[in-house]
Amino acid sequence: MRTRHLLLAIGLAALWGFNFVVMEVGLRHFPPLLYVALRFTLAAFPALLFVGGPGVPWRKVLVTGATLGVGQYTLLLMGMRAGMPAGLTSLVVQVQAVFTAVLAVVLLGERLTARRITGMAVALAGLVLIAADLGTDGPVGAFLLVVGSAFFWSAGNIAVRSAAPPNSFRFMVWISAVAALPMLGLSLLVEGVPRLEFSVEGSLSVLYVALISTLGGFGIWGFLLQRYDASVVAPSALLVPVFGMSSAALFTGEPISPVKLTAATLIISGVLYAGTRPRTTATLPAPVRTKAKTP
Repeated sequence: MRTRHLLLAIGLAALWGFNFVVMEVGLRHFPPLLYVALRFTLAAFPALLFVGGPGVPWRKVLVTGATLGVGQYTLLLMGMRAGMPAGLTSLVVQVQAVFTAVLAVVLLGERLTARRITGMAVALAGLVLIAADLGTDGPVGAFLLVVGSAFFWSAGNIAVRSAAPPNSFRFMVWISAVAALPMLGLSLLVEGVPRLEFSVEGSLSVLYVALISTLGGFGIWGFLLQRYDASVVAPSALLVPVFGMSSAALFTGEPISPVKLTAATLIISGVLYAGTRPRTTATLPAPVRTKAKTP
């Protein structure tokens, strides 16, 4: 990646890392599926009235909405509801980077270089350290739901890459619109008719996840996927748990142990190594040899 795009990817990881703290706040005020439905509804309307068409075939909009929207967030929130803690969820879901790399090779014919594989391995080693430090305190069923969410995220990455929308923001608005109605239906089916009580905290939480995390975040994500291989962009999401845990430490007082600091170093180093190209040393032309003139 170019330096400015790499910095953009790191900034996006910070937004999404803080998003887990925001979601914890939101889940105090809304049932999980309704919370996701409100997220996509606010991301779609009223922006849908002003952005124009998606600019890609409708089947690609539907596939992306079904994977990146409905599939990913339904399983993610159901996993958290079933007992997966937020911190551990932010770690487990990052397995999407591995799923994305594999799907990109199988479906898009991308090539995994030794540098990318090494960088991803280093970053994943950091995730393993964090997971070992936290412990496996979530039930197996909930864990598998979050892994399934990660798979849908990776499938959504491939769908975005394949769609190649001309405008990432407009595309994300339509994805949100496609996901909003199914999520509202699932919420009514699973959670019943909600009893809504207005709160400033809950409202700000929904606005953050809808406008900043969803529209802004996935708009940037799509922008990067248009310009680089999915297997290059996806590892940057491994920074999300680093920023997520930092946000938790800052706002909830969760301590950061030396193990977590070591893991964060591994993750950042791995992502930077995988997302950059090695410098090439310019070769100087060989000196021209001339025969000495005889007097």
